[in-house]
Amino acid sequence: MASSSPSPSSTPPPYHTSLLTALDCRGHIHLIIGANPLAASRTTQSLAAGAKPILISPTPVDDLHHGVAAQVASGAVSHLARPFHDEDLFTLGRAEVDGIVDAVFVTSARDPLAPALSALCRRHRIPINVVDAPALCSFSLLSSHVDGPLQIGVTTNGRGCKLASRIRRDVAASLPSGLGAACVRLGDLRRRIVDEDHHRKDAPAPAAVDDEGVDDSLDQTASFNKLVTDADAADAAKTRRMRWLSQVCEYWPLKRLAAVTDADIAAILTSYPASTLPTLTPTTTPPSPSIGRIILAGSGPGHPDLLTRATYKAIQSADLILADKLVPSGVLDLIPRRTTVSIARKFPGNADQAQDELLSQALDGVRAGKTVLRLKQGDPFIYGRGGEEVAFFRARGLGDRVVVLPGITSSLSAPLFAGIPPTQRDVADQVLVCTGTGKKGKPPAPPEFVDSRTVVFLMALHRISGLVGELTCLTSEEEEEEEKTQEEKEEHSSSLLPRRRRKERQLWPLDTPCAVIERASCPDQRVIRTTLRYVAEAIEQEGSRPPGLLVVGRACEALCTPEEGSAWAVEDGFKGLDLDLDMHLDLDHLLPDDLGSAALEVGGLAS
Repeated sequence: MASSSPSPSSTPPPYHTSLLTALDCRGHIHLIIGANPLAASRTTQSLAAGAKPILISPTPVDDLHHGVAAQVASGAVSHLARPFHDEDLFTLGRAEVDGIVDAVFVTSARDPLAPALSALCRRHRIPINVVDAPALCSFSLLSSHVDGPLQIGVTTNGRGCKLASRIRRDVAASLPSGLGAACVRLGDLRRRIVDEDHHRKDAPAPAAVDDEGVDDSLDQTASFNKLVTDADAADAAKTRRMRWLSQVCEYWPLKRLAAVTDADIAAILTSYPASTLPTLTPTTTPPSPSIGRIILAGSGPGHPDLLTRATYKAIQSADLILADKLVPSGVLDLIPRRTTVSIARKFPGNADQAQDELLSQALDGVRAGKTVLRLKQGDPFIYGRGGEEVAFFRARGLGDRVVVLPGITSSLSAPLFAGIPPTQRDVADQVLVCTGTGKKGKPPAPPEFVDSRTVVFLMALHRISGLVGELTCLTSEEEEEEEKTQEEKEEHSSSLLPRRRRKERQLWPLDTPCAVIERASCPDQRVIRTTLRYVAEAIEQEGSRPPGLLVVGRACEALCTPEEGSAWAVEDGFKGLDLDLDMHLDLDHLLPDDLGSAALEVGGLAS
């Protein structure tokens, strides 16, 4: 699904979409007009939301639908056995709103009062819903799935209510059981952290806590993965528990989140107490007579079909799997239930400690004779610290026990899934893969502009404004160098002595096409197509869906013509690899019987 940024010249879609909201209806007065089976459904929905329904119908109580009759008999629903009067809208409501009702539900589109009642409600801004009459409605009800505090609603905006119900059932069936209970536990944990942090003497300022908050409509912010430098480490330590919780909600597989327990919650609080930084437990595993081995493997960009056969075999045979937090749930679901799994506790300000913790766990496992799989996203040697880990084991005499398996790197596959050919003939003849963030958060040297070059930036979206500034403007160091060169030029203007010449870095034009590609090859893949001029604004407005990367260069428009008048366009969803159309892979013959959800010991919480 594609959408464009607001623009006066943008062509409006041939359909309308609604502003989806979740209303707190506790104590509200809802008028239900009619006495058919749908009236029973409406009163039930109203009661479930905490409202007080009033049924208006001349139908005697004994002739009401049995569901409504039972609600009336219990006192949960009030029944006015008479026709509806216009003044009911302004006299039956709550006293605190001067008697105006909060919503009206007409349960029959054939009710002759419906058109006039709709006009009256609209004139007085009273929400009204008339079944099967979208033109008479000011709001509609969604086909919803409810699991505790978790509600998922689907609407087709009046274009196919039965289809909405089918979609809702399929979405609900794809979710792991227990997700609503997880919302309760994690929500309680969030409130506990907020309360405990608020009462600490060194409590952070409210603005310092970069948390997802309570607004479900907002995606992660562009600064979600903002690095913590040495300069702000002290302040970051005050908010690390909230940042860790945010990372858990973003990166843990839904199956693991649904299985979160009170013990897990307690472990999080214990691992990250309110006043001290987490410390790593030294390795204490006694050596085994036989030495195991360590496998460094890349899991590819995200889709499980993009695993190599070698990595898949390693997943099936490993005794212990140490996974980076970016390894998607589709890959983790391939892990046998018998296998112990630990997901890295990496988040801004804790990356080095989490890396040391994983290496310590791997070392313990190898010395205990286990086959340990370090599962990484993409390719282990492309910004995956794979080389550092090989060096770590070599330094401990285990170099011959290390095997490295390549993976499909997102730096080259993500552009493909976004329809971007990095080396399109006559457009781009070179590809440069860069990091957007150097060690300790220091900005790396920006690449110069070459018209025929495509640049892919990894780990850049959390500091997109800074990166765009570095690409399109001289850095402070370059400006100083420019000033020195100018001074030398003036000093030697009348001299025959040769002066120093410096090649100036070519800056990137602001109208250079670029694309942000997030969660490439995953079901929730998103592509934002824009230019360097608007990319920071686009990310700020659209939010962040990590992990993501930035592609810059004319190749971004080689196969995609930008919509005229739009600052950026958004494309949501991944259409799949379409392999099933030509070749069906019978997984029942390839996968072992115990394939399924891993019994995850996530983040070292279960030991």
